[in-house]
Amino acid sequence: MTEIALKRAYEPASPDDGYRVLVDRLWPRGMSHATLHYDLWEKELAPSTELREWYHLDPDHRWDEFATRYAAELRANPDFPGFVRQLGEHKKVTLLFGSHDTAHNNAVVLRDLIAAALTPA
Repeated sequence: MTEIALKRAYEPASPDDGYRVLVDRLWPRGMSHATLHYDLWEKELAPSTELREWYHLDPDHRWDEFATRYAAELRANPDFPGFVRQLGEHKKVTLLFGSHDTAHNNAVVLRDLIAAALTPA
């Protein structure tokens, strides 16, 4: 079973991270491509620009609806099943995100959907 961890992109890379996947549509502010160690940048599975902008207008009150809408975007994305299969080939995957809020960000929703998809029925 694949272990899925979350980590801010600004934290140093560790050998314990396993396969590192940046899951934001936008590159982390202030980071250079040379300093951010990642194996894959999966920006096509990040929240749509419209959803991200809507959420950031009132994040304190829109988290639950954001999570629901983003999960729907992921389920409708034809790339999602292949992405899940790709991650399932790794023992450990770390999803990297830029948000300061470690509990309320797209990587949290993505992790939960990946974990559900990788869990045998």
